[in-house]
Amino acid sequence: MTTTFDQSTHGARKRTIISVDAMGGDQGPPAVVSGIAKSAEKNPDIGFIVHGRAAEIAPLVEKAGLTDRCEIRDTAEVVTMDAKPAHVMRNGKNTSMWSAVDAVKNGEAQAVVSCGNTGALMAVSMLRLRKIPGVDRPAIACLWPSRNTGGFNIMLDVGADIRADERDLLQYALMGGSYARNGLGIDRPRIGLLNVGTEEHKGRAEIKSAHDLIAEMAPAAELEFVGFVEGGDIPSNRVDVIVTDGFTGNVALKTGEGTASLIRELLREAFNATLLSKFAALLALGSLKRLTKRIDPRRVNGGVFLGLNGTVVKSHGSADATGVSSAIKLAFRLAESGFTDRLAARVASTGQPSHDDDGMPEKNEQNA
Repeated sequence: MTTTFDQSTHGARKRTIISVDAMGGDQGPPAVVSGIAKSAEKNPDIGFIVHGRAAEIAPLVEKAGLTDRCEIRDTAEVVTMDAKPAHVMRNGKNTSMWSAVDAVKNGEAQAVVSCGNTGALMAVSMLRLRKIPGVDRPAIACLWPSRNTGGFNIMLDVGADIRADERDLLQYALMGGSYARNGLGIDRPRIGLLNVGTEEHKGRAEIKSAHDLIAEMAPAAELEFVGFVEGGDIPSNRVDVIVTDGFTGNVALKTGEGTASLIRELLREAFNATLLSKFAALLALGSLKRLTKRIDPRRVNGGVFLGLNGTVVKSHGSADATGVSSAIKLAFRLAESGFTDRLAARVASTGQPSHDDDGMPEKNEQNA
């Protein structure tokens, strides 16, 4: 069963269509549809193609009053969180995840959002969307709360691939810079290469080689390379983009999320300890709300798969409605900016051969 909706103009403006996998994630369709409802309420320019079991999704969509904003694509199967990516690649054609990615491949949607299995989503996305020419290893980029004016830094890779050689790290720098330019509006992003120290003699051989490659390429790519940075610089205002391998990036990401949750819990315990502390909490309520909002991982929910011929946003598996809405907002912003095309142009403009290339890719305009 497929339920269609009017994708025509809303007023004088055509809606941007986001493809959403409703079955992935720990909280299932109720959280996903609630997140869609939050996004729809805030932004009339978004339409949705929602993929999953129609019998579960349709009542939720109808209850939320979204029948005119959502098209439902009925799929019988679901990619579970413990599914092996290779198995999904061979047998996942009837899943909601596969269907959601195909909507972008077929040009029906401008971006896809899923809370599902990260490895499977990357595998299906690579299979259906293919890598941008010149990209060897796609990366997952996340937003990290920081002291910068915009409030966030970008870090990549945070889990697409645990390995990265010097050319991969160079590509991550270029893709992260393009993301910062188009997603955060930073004209000349500052790039830092994560290392165990800022001294040039420190780090593995591939890190040192990547340092030289990025430094050489940065001026032509309209990037400012600040050199090596340490873990303490990730939330600082020293950089806009932090480049690292997927193993290190994922450990840092999970550590940061856990620390943010711990701070919230400790603050709650401290202010609930005594009557005096509860009174103090009332006096500081406004400041506490601002702090809680600033460090809330749900507000920066959504890792972007960089290096593919399509925009894919991976939401946390445990995301609630607020988290799903944040991921949709990010997908919309990137779709509106024409991010994928700009990223492809940036990668092509470097003139760097991929590991699989025998020759040099053609030059392209540097407009990313």
